[in-house]
This record gives sequence, C-alpha cells and structure tokens, in this order.
Amino acid sequence: MQITAQLDDSYQTRIAAIQQSTHTSLDEIIKQALDLLYEKTALTPREKNQKLIEMLAGTAEGSADLSENYKAYLYHDWKEKHDIS
Repeated sequence: MQITAQLDDSYQTRIAAIQQSTHTSLDEIIKQALDLLYEKTALTPREKNQKLIEMLAGTAEGSADLSENYKAYLYHDWKEKHDIS
C-alpha cells in the first residue's frame, strides 16, 4: 500500500528526530506508530494483557521450578547468608 500525506514542519521534525535516534526508515516508523495506535484503540484489556505476557515470557532468570520449590530455595539461601549448616 502506498500512502501520501501532508505533514506540517513539526511532524517532519519529529520524524527526522526519530530516524536519527533509532536509525529506522520512514516506512518502519509509520508501521510502528500504526501498531501502537491499534494496540491502544482496538485491543481489549484482556488482549493487551495477553500481549504483555507474551512479551515478558522467558525474560526472567532463575530455576524453572522456582514457583513449586521457592521455600526450599529461600531456606537454602538463608542458611548460606547466615552461615548456618
């Protein structure tokens, strides 16, 4: 799709600043702006939450079984911290 738009100088300045700081093309800036606006207006709160969860999944560090064995990990670390055998 091709888009023709008339923008005043303030938007041209903003686009130039975005391009300079992110090194992205005008096409990519427009795509990202549309994605943000779509997420803000078209997605339900549940869909927004799901998208956030998908973005955050796998970003944390730690044991895979931490949610099941957190007490054992806390006890082990507490013993190490306080030099208890």
